[in-house]
Amino acid sequence: MAFHGPGRQAVCGGGNLFPGSSEIGHKYFCVSTSSAPPGTTSAGLSGASSTSGPIAPAGTPRHPGSLIGSSGGGAAVPQPHSNPASEVPSAVEMEPDRPIGYGAFGVVWSVTDPRDGRKVALKKMPNVFQNLVSCKRVFRELRMLCFFKHDNVLSALDILQPPQIDCFEEIYVITELMQSDLHKVIVSPQPLTTDHIKVFLYQILRGLKYLHSAGILHRDIKPGNLLVNSNCLLKICDFGLARVEEPDPSHHMTQEVVTQYYRAPEVLMGSRHYGPAIDVWSVGCIFAELLGRRILFQAQSPIQQLDLITDLLGTPPLSAMATACEGARAHILRGPH
Repeated sequence: MAFHGPGRQAVCGGGNLFPGSSEIGHKYFCVSTSSAPPGTTSAGLSGASSTSGPIAPAGTPRHPGSLIGSSGGGAAVPQPHSNPASEVPSAVEMEPDRPIGYGAFGVVWSVTDPRDGRKVALKKMPNVFQNLVSCKRVFRELRMLCFFKHDNVLSALDILQPPQIDCFEEIYVITELMQSDLHKVIVSPQPLTTDHIKVFLYQILRGLKYLHSAGILHRDIKPGNLLVNSNCLLKICDFGLARVEEPDPSHHMTQEVVTQYYRAPEVLMGSRHYGPAIDVWSVGCIFAELLGRRILFQAQSPIQQLDLITDLLGTPPLSAMATACEGARAHILRGPH
């Protein structure tokens, strides 16, 4: 890795990224004086090792092929992290510890798996059959979580079966438990060195390359969706808005994507078709936020968001606004940039 070199200290020093937490596993992805290849061990609050396989080459994932439809396409069945012979527990048998995250499409709890006593994350997806749009969104997310096999992308360890088919209204997904997320790290008093920022940014881009190589747009890259451990391991999570790329430029894509502060200009300007660049823009905003410890473009409305971007970067050329809506194009050209 580019971060290795003689005489360099480990990014995570002699201990943790998060003060007060116990040491967790190998200093994966941290700068050290060792020339050995990075290991694959990662862990959550329990300190248990992940059972995910070896690192997938960043640029050569198996293409999901049919993430939006048929049963093929290489989407793997979730690999149970405990004894395959053990009975799959129901949601009520999981011992809840504490809620660790809330979102528009569900809630995540830290729980103890009764099969092996391991701490894991349990995501509840409620009202999954409420309407067709909700069904498609949940189906896409589950297919992706079962397909992913990469050390910088969160994947499903298991999916709990409903106790009775008659009351099947919500889905519970088990994933690896991580200690925190990048947003909490940024707003904390924890010092971030240049090496910390390099390590985090490298892993974000590595995981994003894996997704884009598989033809997947995340569409909600932000610090809160980047989980981290004290050993500097980072994983991209929350695929509620993710979808496969749309090859047909005439096919309209939804514009209600990406948290506003990290939304790309083409989406803000009403473009009906976009690609992987919208995720890369979000990474650039996160890079600036890591450096300055504050949100780069923090506006109250999408129009103000666009104004903040043009104030810093200037007016884009007409060729870059070819897919923008007429109102947004006129607003930009009227500005004193």
